[in-house]
Amino acid sequence: MSASTKLSTAVKALCYLSKTYPVPKSSLEIAEHIGVNASKLRKILSMLVKNNIVQSTHGTSGGFLLKKNAEKLHLQEIYCAVEDRKAFYLDVTEASKKRGGETKRMNNFFLDLFADVQIEIENKMKRITLQSVIDKTS
Repeated sequence: MSASTKLSTAVKALCYLSKTYPVPKSSLEIAEHIGVNASKLRKILSMLVKNNIVQSTHGTSGGFLLKKNAEKLHLQEIYCAVEDRKAFYLDVTEASKKRGGETKRMNNFFLDLFADVQIEIENKMKRITLQSVIDKTS
């Protein structure tokens, strides 16, 4: 699953949990509401639980609850919880070892470019809260 798909799925699930708070929702209920595969959603919910964004409750009426305030939860925090690598990932280490000169300079150019773009993306996501997403999409 790509970074954008994981982030989008996580945000959709969190928006739903925010709207249904304080009633816990099962992964199947959430998956059906947001239109995603329940198995893939459970993996994302597990990451969100691990990062204290979502709480898991047990029992017959158990499920998942939003643990953080939607007004204080920003996309960067959600992104970091569900993604194990950056949006722009370029592995040029092997190519750099085998080639020199122009290829190495070109690889370094793109590494620097992607690093700058990544920083811009992360800074923008820090300014967008879950509540602002809910407000813009409701």
